[in-house]
Amino acid sequence: MPWVVIANRLRDGIVVFLAPGGGWVEQIAGSRLAGNEREAEEMVALGQQAEADQEVVAPDLIAVEERAGVIVPTKRREAIRATGPSVRTDLGKQAED
Repeated sequence: MPWVVIANRLRDGIVVFLAPGGGWVEQIAGSRLAGNEREAEEMVALGQQAEADQEVVAPDLIAVEERAGVIVPTKRREAIRATGPSVRTDLGKQAED
């Protein structure tokens, strides 16, 4: 099962994902995927360094799966964090589509 690193950007609290280049992106679609434990550990270390550098807070490794070519968190809590509020589809990241 693949994983991604999720965190909150320190300056505004927005949920972000570790990107392939080591930066942070707001959309899970642009996130770096870890396909094995070694890659996951490397990504967690990058998240922890970004937290030490005061870029993000609470970096965490979450499980994801691919559904019809779309990266989706496997847990509901993380799916809500990735897309925005679950009660108002006119707010959050889902409103941008």
